[in-house]
Amino acid sequence: MSDVTISVRGQHETRLQPERAVAHLTIRAEGPERGAVVQRMAAFTAPVRDDLIARKEAGTVEEWTSQRVSVWSERPWNPNGKRLAPVHYASVAVTATFTDFAALSWWATEVAEREGVQLRWIDWQLTPETRVAVERDTAAEAVQVAVARATAYASALGLTTVSPAQIADVGLLAQESVTALQAPRMARAAYATGDGADAPTVSLQPEDIVVSAAVEAQFTAR
Repeated sequence: MSDVTISVRGQHETRLQPERAVAHLTIRAEGPERGAVVQRMAAFTAPVRDDLIARKEAGTVEEWTSQRVSVWSERPWNPNGKRLAPVHYASVAVTATFTDFAALSWWATEVAEREGVQLRWIDWQLTPETRVAVERDTAAEAVQVAVARATAYASALGLTTVSPAQIADVGLLAQESVTALQAPRMARAAYATGDGADAPTVSLQPEDIVVSAAVEAQFTAR
């Protein structure tokens, strides 16, 4: 029997408990006078800032930032279509990274009750070191799944020798000529995470973070 080309896909998924939680706050004030509004926003921010400084010193907050200060004005319309006096707004975005989730729960309850403060969402994360290691291991497992599938297909055909020809991210092999077989290369697997970074929902019950990898591969069997 002549050589047979076997094309397979390998996938693997890893689930882990979050290691960090990044809380996103918006502190906002509004009113008829621009200066007074900015002062109120600053007054709302001060106790939140002082609390986060104390928590960082205590070790329950890894880091925090205060950024994206915005000040703007709008002239609303009344029900009769008449423009009303300007309303001024001021806001600042605050993030705080917690490693102690019990402390986060107490803090979230407390901060949400403060005037002018809105807890927008919590981003559950792995540390960068853990993520790099898990992504590497998950990609390697996806490749092993592809090898196992190709070996099983070859065995069903009565073939005993399986050699890699191509391996790549999902979708990349379709863009290349199947006749131009290349030497095996390291997969740049596509990762999907369940961080929920864009989700506006506040949840203090973290779900597992999902790291997944998928590769496509071609093997020559004889």
